[in-house]
Amino acid sequence: MNRLFVAVFPPPGELHALQRALPAGGRVSPTAKWHVTLAFLGDVPSPEPVAAVLAAVRSPGPFTLRLAGSGRFGAAEWLGVDGDRDKLTTLHTRIREDLATAGYALQDRAFHPHLTVSYHADSALRKALGNYVGEPWPVTDFSLVLSHNGQYVKIGSWPL
Repeated sequence: MNRLFVAVFPPPGELHALQRALPAGGRVSPTAKWHVTLAFLGDVPSPEPVAAVLAAVRSPGPFTLRLAGSGRFGAAEWLGVDGDRDKLTTLHTRIREDLATAGYALQDRAFHPHLTVSYHADSALRKALGNYVGEPWPVTDFSLVLSHNGQYVKIGSWPL
């Protein structure tokens, strides 16, 4: 089985800026894993049919986001997403609708776009995230990602 999700990834410059704004010694996830999830598929027999569905998703066109605002899910510390959330939500909705039409079961929960920075509660990290407002960055594509042995591998990306 292949554990798959669909996401957008901030550019390296924004990831490095965020990393520099965080307190030293915090238990944060590797920056290569920082992303905004659009759809989580879980275990799927093969990624190829999923990729075919994603290749046909109608694009809302490129848009701009920025990381700002923060919160927690349990012990997980995250940054919120600001900017053109209407186009982000449109992309999220179209991806989910197309995957559901193709027969993929997706979790039914409200879309709350965020970037998880850590899976460990940390008051110093929470304070830094609460004060963080990143620079706007262009979203020009979205990716299908395989999660395997704690690593993320982009299987494919599609332009907006």
